[in-house]
Amino acid sequence: MFGKWKAWIGASPPRSLAIGFALIIAVGTVLLKLPVAVRSGIDLSWLNAAFTAASATCVTGLVVVDTGTAFTPFGQGVILALVQVGGLGFMTVGTVFAFFLRRKVSLRERLILQESLNQGNLEGIVRLVRKVILYALTIEAAGSLLFALRFMEDMNPGKALLYGLFHGVSVFNNAGFDLFGEFRSLSAYVTDPFVNLLSIVLIILGSLGFVVLADLVDYPIRRRLSLHSKVALSMTLLLTVGGAILILLFEYTNEKTLGPLGPGSQALAALLHSVSPRSAGVSTLDLSSFRQATQFLLIWLMFIGASPGSTGGGIKTTTFAVLTLAVLAVVRGRSDIVIFRSRLERDRVYKAITVTLFSLALVIVVTMVLSITENHTFMEVLFEVTSAFTTSGLSLGLTQDLSGPGRILIMAMMFFGRVGPLTLFYAIGPKPGRPLYRYAEGKIIIG
Repeated sequence: MFGKWKAWIGASPPRSLAIGFALIIAVGTVLLKLPVAVRSGIDLSWLNAAFTAASATCVTGLVVVDTGTAFTPFGQGVILALVQVGGLGFMTVGTVFAFFLRRKVSLRERLILQESLNQGNLEGIVRLVRKVILYALTIEAAGSLLFALRFMEDMNPGKALLYGLFHGVSVFNNAGFDLFGEFRSLSAYVTDPFVNLLSIVLIILGSLGFVVLADLVDYPIRRRLSLHSKVALSMTLLLTVGGAILILLFEYTNEKTLGPLGPGSQALAALLHSVSPRSAGVSTLDLSSFRQATQFLLIWLMFIGASPGSTGGGIKTTTFAVLTLAVLAVVRGRSDIVIFRSRLERDRVYKAITVTLFSLALVIVVTMVLSITENHTFMEVLFEVTSAFTTSGLSLGLTQDLSGPGRILIMAMMFFGRVGPLTLFYAIGPKPGRPLYRYAEGKIIIG
């Protein structure tokens, strides 16, 4: 019987990937329930422990209990470890141990790594994992040190080093967890250019994807970028600048958000909140005080998300680019989709449409259900569901008020978003087979 279950689990990389993430969440839940993980007087239920573990493993940042005040240093360390494993991928972390033990990475493990890192083929997958670990640890170490140096101005050196490490890892992995208490995130540093700029840089580096980072590191030698990197970088720049401009336009007269700030602080806050929705979960302003137009803009930015192979979620920047280019091609009456003098294959378009419709359907269905179970406005519910599915971690204040069924649904959305809707479909669905025949072509009227 055990052999059959083992064969079923290992039958496909997507299934192994989904089950692996579920097991990590289960282990994290048990660790967070230990008395040593929570502070005296805090009664952490199993559901809240599971929610926190899921949020950390899925690098989301939605929290039902405050990380800084509810958990001990041990509990915070568990959360940070879950964030690291969730951000890099458990197979990536497992491969590191294989390197240390000088054990060869098997073909099955390479296939799971390929699925985890969203790569098209197995060529150079182990070499890419080495780069992932090197880049991630280097960036996290630099970010942690810089955060610690800044925090030493506000707290003792020991505490500053711990806070620096926690936030360096959390921000780079686009996790959104913080230790400042009272669900404040980085609101105390809204006018601090150092903290804002450092956060923006770490978020962008974490959301670009490790393939893009490798391309950028090799650029001085190779003097060229892959098509994927060009599209990811272009869309990141467009969404970052465009989002910041729109946030400034919508909020600069809002006395509850950007209004009281100076021009420089307004620009920094707008830029941070343009970058953060695409999976980071960091904020320096009260999002519930934003105008509805801005909140809806943040929903769209969250839905698009980060780039493939990164620590972020969403339908991904490249998916959005392919959909946009497909629409433009149809409007112009062209049959080919061309970008940077390269023609895209039709299967890329079909996959982009499938990912988007699957994601949109999940968000719509869960939003309708939570609109019934939760006593909150539609905008708050839609924002929460989108944030959970895209592993963004931003909230309008609904997370702490969620009912039991609501918390379970949001946990499921975080899991779907981290693993990926297509990966889950392949994990639980039957193995697709190649059809032996084609039907005659038919025509329907569109539009």
